[in-house]
Amino acid sequence: MTLVRALLPSFVALLTASPAWALNPKARISQYGHSSWRTRDGYFGGAAPTESVQTRDGFLWISTRTGLIRFDGVRFRPWSPPEGQRLPGPVESAALLAAHDGSLWIGADGYLSHWNNERLINYPVDLRIYSILEARDGTVWFCGSSLTGKQGGLCRVQGSGVRCYGKAEGIEAGYPKPIAEDEAGNLWMGADANVLRWTPASHTAYPVPGLRSKTGQTGVAALVPAPDGSIWVGIGAPGPGLGLQRLVGGNWKAFTGAGLDGTTLTVTALHIDRDGALWVGTFSKGVYRIHGETVDHFGATDGLSGDSVIQLFEDREGTLVVTTPKGLDTFRDLGVVTFSTREGLSTDEVDSVLAARDGTVWAGGAEALDAIRDGVVTSFRIGRGLPGTQVTSMLEDRAGRLWVGLDDSLTVLRDGHFQRIDIPAGMVMGLTEDVDGSVWAELGGSPRKLVRIQEDWVREVFPDPRVPTSRRVAADPAGGVWLGLASGELARLRGGVLESFSFGDDPNRLPALTHIQQIVVSSEGTVLGATGFGLIGWRNGTKRLLTVRNGLPCDRMTGMVEDGERGIWLATACGLLGVTREELDGWWKDPQVQVHPKVLDVLDGWLPGGAAFQAAGRSPDGRLWFANAGMLQMVDPEHLPRNTLPPPVHVDEVIADRRNYALSADLRLPPLTRDLQISYTAPSMAVPEKVRFRYKLDGRDPDWVDSGTRRQAFYSDLGPGDYRFHVIACNKDGVWNEEGATLRFSVAPAWYQTNVFQVLSAVSGALILWALYRLRVHQIEATAGARFDERLAERTRLARDIHDTLLQTIQGSKMVADDALDPATDAARMRGAMENLAEWLARAMQEGRAALHSLRTSTMEGNDLFEAFKRATLSEVVPVSMAATCSVVGDPREMHPIVRDEVYRIGYEAILNACLHSRASRLSVALEYAHDLTLRVTDDGFGIDAAYLDQGKPGHFGLQGMRERAVHIEGKLTLTSSQSSGTAITLVVPGGIAFQKARPTPLSRVREFLTGTSGGRG
Repeated sequence: MTLVRALLPSFVALLTASPAWALNPKARISQYGHSSWRTRDGYFGGAAPTESVQTRDGFLWISTRTGLIRFDGVRFRPWSPPEGQRLPGPVESAALLAAHDGSLWIGADGYLSHWNNERLINYPVDLRIYSILEARDGTVWFCGSSLTGKQGGLCRVQGSGVRCYGKAEGIEAGYPKPIAEDEAGNLWMGADANVLRWTPASHTAYPVPGLRSKTGQTGVAALVPAPDGSIWVGIGAPGPGLGLQRLVGGNWKAFTGAGLDGTTLTVTALHIDRDGALWVGTFSKGVYRIHGETVDHFGATDGLSGDSVIQLFEDREGTLVVTTPKGLDTFRDLGVVTFSTREGLSTDEVDSVLAARDGTVWAGGAEALDAIRDGVVTSFRIGRGLPGTQVTSMLEDRAGRLWVGLDDSLTVLRDGHFQRIDIPAGMVMGLTEDVDGSVWAELGGSPRKLVRIQEDWVREVFPDPRVPTSRRVAADPAGGVWLGLASGELARLRGGVLESFSFGDDPNRLPALTHIQQIVVSSEGTVLGATGFGLIGWRNGTKRLLTVRNGLPCDRMTGMVEDGERGIWLATACGLLGVTREELDGWWKDPQVQVHPKVLDVLDGWLPGGAAFQAAGRSPDGRLWFANAGMLQMVDPEHLPRNTLPPPVHVDEVIADRRNYALSADLRLPPLTRDLQISYTAPSMAVPEKVRFRYKLDGRDPDWVDSGTRRQAFYSDLGPGDYRFHVIACNKDGVWNEEGATLRFSVAPAWYQTNVFQVLSAVSGALILWALYRLRVHQIEATAGARFDERLAERTRLARDIHDTLLQTIQGSKMVADDALDPATDAARMRGAMENLAEWLARAMQEGRAALHSLRTSTMEGNDLFEAFKRATLSEVVPVSMAATCSVVGDPREMHPIVRDEVYRIGYEAILNACLHSRASRLSVALEYAHDLTLRVTDDGFGIDAAYLDQGKPGHFGLQGMRERAVHIEGKLTLTSSQSSGTAITLVVPGGIAFQKARPTPLSRVREFLTGTSGGRG
């Protein structure tokens, strides 16, 4: 056995309670979370960084040869003053100071500038500024070398100007380098060969032993006051006996210890962190950390961006920031700590881990078995005490002995030596001890076997198929053992009886995912199994399955271990998942319960590996250990680092329609803005990838929008108006900044979106609606009037028809009856009169039916007016004493039925009037078919009384009906009458109305003609 005593402070109470905002000094630098942004990868615009500071708003400011860069942990953005303001000169090698009020001081060749996030104030000075300091009383001091020799090397900002101190105040030309303030308020400055303690009232110089003032020599490059009153001094000039010095009570002490001779270093930067550890940046050897008697180192071979360190400082979240000419590095605490050969292990392949009851942690893997206890690693290796090449499993029995599976053998470690146990051939895949003191070994090979060993002898062997193929074995507190089978089932072997329990059959499940990787049996008999398809559980016959359906981020598990609170931690491909005891109890009550596990992923240090032989264990101090095949990892659930600082939130940029807008209190965007992007950020150097955001635009978003880690909000449908954008963020540990950041802006309206235009549009719309309403009312009134007119016209027509037919027939019947009664004694005459009366009454019935029929169709069966009038002149209505003739000129033409009826009625009325009232001897009816239709009815009677010619005889409607019919068909009716020449009635109807095949008639006239709405109404 070989003892390798490596200094491993991280193995001694590694994760004890410590402030969430400080790096754990008990961890190695290589065990911190490390991020690096290298110049060669395109960061910083390709220009090497020279200094960096963090302002109170969380942004990191980095000076480069080409300008200032602002960094939020995710994005590097070049910075320049607002329009109208500028820096007096370049910022190459500029000194930076982040003041307590949140402002930034920039010092370079010939100027000092103050940026307070609103305006830039420039102070011209005759110095090449190397260092800027804000004292406890708020005074800003800066020092450097004079450019003209007229100004001292130490100055302070005083009001709107500066005051500088020179030789008269004890400031020699050789004091241009670092500046610091101690607890007593003294300023300390480094020079070429001295360190100066200075106040305006007194000063003391302390020459550095072995360091001589020399032009161009770096001399004192860094200094930092320690809490105990001493001063750490870094010498940048190489030379024997220099390097890292400590000034204690005016005496110099070179640092040596823990294998480091500090005098051999060329120191460029110093920083004391919040836990009192001293960080030393060197010119060519990277970074050293000194904490007590422990020294740790991290250089370019370990992943540092460069071995030449320019600056060291600790940010607001406890992250250490290292600036080198080749990039920027940060170091932070991790929830999961990794151990490998870099931390002193004998092998990187750790396949099995066991936490013993005495606090020793055993890590076994390829060609080595390491015992870690009290900061000492005891290693067994091949050829150095280890009788095998591969540690596959381990067990601590009740007697405290260590059982070790090596290759295909089983051994017990006694007094530093391994004693072999005679077992059947097969790799030992798992070991456990039951309540009776028997050791059970699960052996691989073909076939697989289960072996029970008592008093170091094999008592029973259970080969396949008696015992199904198992992968893991654990003791049952009630006796016997539990087996985790390759099929994904649990089995209990007790008293030689095997009982198995299935957890669902999924035909799509891959065989490789069914294996049970590890089982844990609690003291009350609850069994949990880590499988490739979730967490299985058995308790008093109740079976449970916990998967992504219950809230787990993934199903595939490689191991698990119970913590001190009886919660469970699951090693999975997506992270280390912690499920509390309360959630497990809820799961046993309700298999559908949703859990919210604590997730430690790769950003927290978890590096998932393949299934190990023995994946996890818990040491007496509560720390959990996991063998991930490629490394050993540890987590302390009771002392997980937690960032309690909410991240500062800022609105970073506004882009509208691909145009950038400067942020201001009265940001106004142009009309018709369609594509709006609002960028926001929450600066954090501690896992910025886990910063999450929520935002809300008042008046647009009804509730908070969870954007996750996305840092932009997009809108494409904003109308004119005032808006308020609010964004909040949380850090990696879920601590929210509820106040967040707010941006107020407005979108200007287009001319047609203004209030005046909208009011006018509303008024115009109302007027248009009112006009449409009035038009509709007018249309309804006109339609109703037309319907009334049509009904009146129809009644008038019926009156005319009744007068021209039925009444005249009745009148004729009355005349026949009167004639029969005078004298009434002539029977033959009476009979003839009655026969005529019957004919007249029959005619009245016929005419009544015709009148009814005319309500729907024409009263004339034929279309020939000439034939109709000819029949009328041959009917009984014409007296025997009257000679009637009927003539036609031109070819008869098709006529509209309504026109034809009206012309016939007018002509028939004229014939009837001549027969009844004219006492004429001749009657002439003439039709003329020419351009127009002309009807003439003439007689040689004694004419019509002039008094009745225009208005008609009272109580009679013949002439009035003729005129109304003529007007209805747009005809012209002329009546001439005299006692000497008789009466002549002439009707002229335009051909466009009378004839169907005449020239086209205007639509309005046709409509009036068809509906009876012409000027002849009433």
